[in-house]
Amino acid sequence: MTNPASTSSASALNRECLCSTINPAELERELAAALGDNELYRSIRATRPHLFSATAVFVTPEQVDKMRTVIEAVETVIATPTYRTAALARASAVAAHDPHSPGVFLGYDFHLDEHGPRLIEINTNAGGALLNVYLARAQKACCPEMHGLTNGPVALPALEEQFIAMFRNEWWLARAGAPLTRIAIVDDAPATQYLHPEFVLFQALFRRHGIDALIADPAELEIRDGRLVHADRPVDLVYNRLTDFALEEPAHAALRVAWLDDLALITPHPRAHALYADKRNLIPLTDPDWLGAAGITAATIDVLLHGIARTRLVERVHAEALWAERKRLFFKPAGGFGSKAVYRGDKLTRRVWEEILAGEYVVQELVPPGERQVQVETEATALKYDVRCFVYAGKIQLLAARLYQGQATNFRTPGGGFAPVFYPPPGETE
Repeated sequence: MTNPASTSSASALNRECLCSTINPAELERELAAALGDNELYRSIRATRPHLFSATAVFVTPEQVDKMRTVIEAVETVIATPTYRTAALARASAVAAHDPHSPGVFLGYDFHLDEHGPRLIEINTNAGGALLNVYLARAQKACCPEMHGLTNGPVALPALEEQFIAMFRNEWWLARAGAPLTRIAIVDDAPATQYLHPEFVLFQALFRRHGIDALIADPAELEIRDGRLVHADRPVDLVYNRLTDFALEEPAHAALRVAWLDDLALITPHPRAHALYADKRNLIPLTDPDWLGAAGITAATIDVLLHGIARTRLVERVHAEALWAERKRLFFKPAGGFGSKAVYRGDKLTRRVWEEILAGEYVVQELVPPGERQVQVETEATALKYDVRCFVYAGKIQLLAARLYQGQATNFRTPGGGFAPVFYPPPGETE
């Protein structure tokens, strides 16, 4: 095992530190304390062996500050009427409804390379925040360099309280003065979802703070007497984990009515997805002419152009040129999520290329992810990683990484999965 004590730089630690930082016994204790038994930990070990990586990812305070600056710049643009009008014009009509709340758990996903952090996408139902709280608490310092490092602007013991405050704030913004008594955590066939363990943890967290909570399939919900109802009891707030962002599927009809008629608060919601997560939004955010015409300051434009992967719409009229430069590009469906139907240009076949041209795709400049050396059994293996900033109302709550192999993030890689992110606190040298 390489001793990282010879250097304190984040890049060197990612390259040379092969230590396991996770403390499995502590993770088991954390999950057991949250739920009152060890069943969830045992289930994760048996059915989701690559949910958690055994190692951590290291970044610098400067990288964290740059990510924060990019997020602030994006939020500045999204707040403008010009941007909001354009984003909502290309969205589903349901996004026109405004609950006056920003939506919980935005995920700003960055790749970090030698040029610094570059934003590659924004997600509105970013999963993993609560799982990463417990994972970060179950870390051990494998070397002197880890002592004194932090993993986010909010102290770990305070994060659960901040998450609860976030949901209460969503409710207050939409229903000031009304009590929040019942939350439904909703996804299709929730027990089959890979992140179902997080649903269980959120249910327990809400209940510990005096809010009744349930986990439900949307088909179990109905509209009755002007309320959204589950099992004859009204639901105040839906913590929405669906990937049907416009609530268009027939099975989600009750949620759609509840959203449009203000019968319950749904968060994250269709409007947040339209403003943040549609991949086409990255086109104006990386277009200097559009930004200038929208009145964005030169300083903010500079941050965006250096901090976001340049994004364009795939159009058949430019097919020949895009194919010629495909090895430097990455292709994503405009309304995609979870790395579905995304392609590195150098992996494209002619058949897939025709499917991309026939669909609605955006193309990004290829920004290489960071690399982390990990110990997998007896061998050192280089895994890719991205860094996700969990954000609410423009502020970073928590940073977490995902380690993987392949074209895009996944939870199928030995040695991969969620990993905590560590860096020296601001004001300290790396």
